[in-house]
Amino acid sequence: MKIQSWVLAGTLLASAASAGAQEQLPVARAEAAKEAAIKRAESLSEEQINQSHDIPALTRLAQVYNEKGDMQRFIWTLHRVAELMPDSGDLKLQLAMAYAKVDDKQNAYDTLVRMQTQGFGYDIANDSRFEPIHGTKVWDYIVTNLQVNSKPFGEGKPAFSLPQGDYLFNALAWDPGRNQFLLGGAREGNIRLVDRNGKISDFIKANDSNGLWGIDALALDAAHKKLYATSSATVIYKGFNADNAGQCGLFEFDLASGKLLQKYTFPASDGIHKLNAVVVDKDGHVYAADGARKQVFKLESGALKQILDNPKLTKITALALSADGRTLYLADFAYGIFGFDLAKGEAFELRHDLGHLVLGGITGMYWYDGTLAVIEDAMVPKRVMRLKISADGRSVASTMPLDAAQPSFSDIGSGAVAGDKLYFLANRQDALYDERGVLTASDKLAPVTVFASNLRFAWDQKGVSTGMAPLGVGASPKAAQTAPDPKP
Repeated sequence: MKIQSWVLAGTLLASAASAGAQEQLPVARAEAAKEAAIKRAESLSEEQINQSHDIPALTRLAQVYNEKGDMQRFIWTLHRVAELMPDSGDLKLQLAMAYAKVDDKQNAYDTLVRMQTQGFGYDIANDSRFEPIHGTKVWDYIVTNLQVNSKPFGEGKPAFSLPQGDYLFNALAWDPGRNQFLLGGAREGNIRLVDRNGKISDFIKANDSNGLWGIDALALDAAHKKLYATSSATVIYKGFNADNAGQCGLFEFDLASGKLLQKYTFPASDGIHKLNAVVVDKDGHVYAADGARKQVFKLESGALKQILDNPKLTKITALALSADGRTLYLADFAYGIFGFDLAKGEAFELRHDLGHLVLGGITGMYWYDGTLAVIEDAMVPKRVMRLKISADGRSVASTMPLDAAQPSFSDIGSGAVAGDKLYFLANRQDALYDERGVLTASDKLAPVTVFASNLRFAWDQKGVSTGMAPLGVGASPKAAQTAPDPKP
């Protein structure tokens, strides 16, 4: 028997104690509904919980069980959420803690070993929450290997620094003709030129003529000498006001002069958009993603035409195109990488060994010589990986870590491929701004480090096979079935 929506809705009410619901119902009725929902939650079996694919409802359900001290159902629910989000190290760590709390050494150890195999790195040696499972050789083995995964790795280095200030630099592109980077900022909406030494000069300033708001992403069409910028008016933009609130668009500039050629915006009736990723293929076709709305658009006949819409995703954070322009890859922050066959209009999940490779938390993704280079900011530790893509473009044949746990990695964001190196922002400073776009910690503003990873690091080495290899020790053969259906 599947968990019915009314059960999950009820538990959601019980855990969240919605203020809106409290206003609409008399106090006595609201309390009665809350108690009834809790009783229904307390009667759910492990089988019923495992039937659910509703992550937000399951999360709230886990909160109810945690508050009630129902550790058995808390573990069942947390285990199910971890199945649905196999790339979340924090979820797995919380699950291992729950097992440890009830002195279930076997499941606690198994969960931690799977994490170590996937490359997660945590220092749990002195974490009191694991005290019930201390004192065994298995525990010592796990602690050592999780610590090994946390050590800095790679030959990449900081390349240069960007000036300190209230700019919120967040977008990079590489102009091979100029031998310079293009740099966008979310605060002012300006686009600057930056050389390999970090020297900055003005290029395109946001003004009434071009109508730029805060810059969200940049992409170059070097063959046709064009620059594309996605821009939006959000609270983080200094010029945000009631007149431009929620506006968003794709801006096309002449690469040589910076002159605005075209602006493609969404009608007000379409609601709020924010195009946080943009790519251009070798023939000049432009694709952009609205991460929050889980939509992908193609610039076609002078308008942004939606080609993919998948509400089952969590957030699209990056786009990349295969060299032949036939496959568009998109990264979902929680679920990893999906592909989209542009000729067939067909979406697919990028196959890989979930027991060894984590593809969640991606903030940047780039095609390079038959591989995808991915920046994983939400991985623990933060890292840059190179994924060898199979001939059919639908699976990961092998992987190679390029840089991980580097001291300069604090909040790593998007970047650009320049030659054989991937340059990216290593310490974005979004966390210094509150939900209203106010800079709350100006004293903590620091120069932004641009880091460079060598994309050909260990190029001749086979790497770690993750394509069609058997699943790793302890990995569930059903795990691959838990990702959302990528079909639009």
